[in-house]
Amino acid sequence: MSDTNAFKAGSLLLLRIGTGLLLVLWGALRVMSPAAGPGLATKYYSGFMGIEAIQTAFGAAEILVGLLVVVGLGRRFAYPLQALVLVPGALMLWRYLLDPMGVYLLDRESSQILFFPSITIAAAALILIAFRDADRWSLDHLLAARKATA
Repeated sequence: MSDTNAFKAGSLLLLRIGTGLLLVLWGALRVMSPAAGPGLATKYYSGFMGIEAIQTAFGAAEILVGLLVVVGLGRRFAYPLQALVLVPGALMLWRYLLDPMGVYLLDRESSQILFFPSITIAAAALILIAFRDADRWSLDHLLAARKATA
């Protein structure tokens, strides 16, 4: 593997680990603190999926998808599912993305600069889909390579 391909594979590995663990952490929060999910849904997502049982089930699904993403297994399905969580999640925070400092859309007390990286996380989820074939250090790729040599 050339240095460029190794750099690309390593970069995609870091994106997988980062975005996948984010899903695992958010999912664990929803599962282990079921009351937290509806509160977040109400405050930041206009109450979308604000029922505790839905939040708990969604959290369990996030953990599963996140773990699949981290190891790179079932990428054909795991990556789009991850994007289905992360991209709309970022879009729902549009006010915080357009006005992270609370200058014109939000007041300074309700602004939240920590939401701004959501756009980067959403982009990372899309990059993983776009460059799935270059993700050479995924479990899917390693299993396919082993099968091809067997």
